[in-house]
Amino acid sequence: MEFEIDFAAVEKLTSQEYAQADAELAQFGPMAALNRSLARQDERLANAADAPTLACKAGCYWCCYFSVDVRAVEVFNIIEYVERELDTVERERIYREIAVNSVLLKDVAEHERVQRNIKCPFLNAGRCTIYAARPQTCRNYHATNAAGCERSYREPDNMDIDPDFAPGVYQAGGAHVEAFAKALRDAGYDTNAYELNGALAAALADPGTRRRFEGKQPPFADLAGTDVPDEWLGETD
Repeated sequence: MEFEIDFAAVEKLTSQEYAQADAELAQFGPMAALNRSLARQDERLANAADAPTLACKAGCYWCCYFSVDVRAVEVFNIIEYVERELDTVERERIYREIAVNSVLLKDVAEHERVQRNIKCPFLNAGRCTIYAARPQTCRNYHATNAAGCERSYREPDNMDIDPDFAPGVYQAGGAHVEAFAKALRDAGYDTNAYELNGALAAALADPGTRRRFEGKQPPFADLAGTDVPDEWLGETD
């Protein structure tokens, strides 16, 4: 995917989001700051000039079989949402699928993960059961033609498929997430990226993971995270 980056717009967005996230982290803590940031992220994506070109809609879920990485703060937010909003039957189904998926993906290298179709544990009857708390990666994945997403699903080992994205939406989403991550990192919290199922399984198995995270310590003793390099972020300090 090639497009011209609107550097002025990206710089303005990252500066605004970093400043607001930094203040909210200090005032409210990481969980509340994340949810406030997620609301702004959704608003920014919806207000992008090319948002009307997106093909994404309810009932389209090809991307719900793709590999997803999350940060620890998202893991704890998702678990909190599941425990608060979903009934016992649905929670148990989700936790069973997380356990199965985490075993299937254990010790699988990232380049191998992206070439596999693994159903997201939160996908049920064609819809996302945690849509309000879905990861930032899922919020940012949009396409202007669902055919590319379907082809990626049907040909998971084909790395030459390049779905068509809306440049404005893509840049707004990427810059927003990186600005929040930088504020989180500068505040001393873990911002490594972890495979969704493995991180959820680890957090469910050990309640101490959240305590360690909130104490600004590495949350997952047995998971190797990835330090994701900034792509859009300029100097925000």
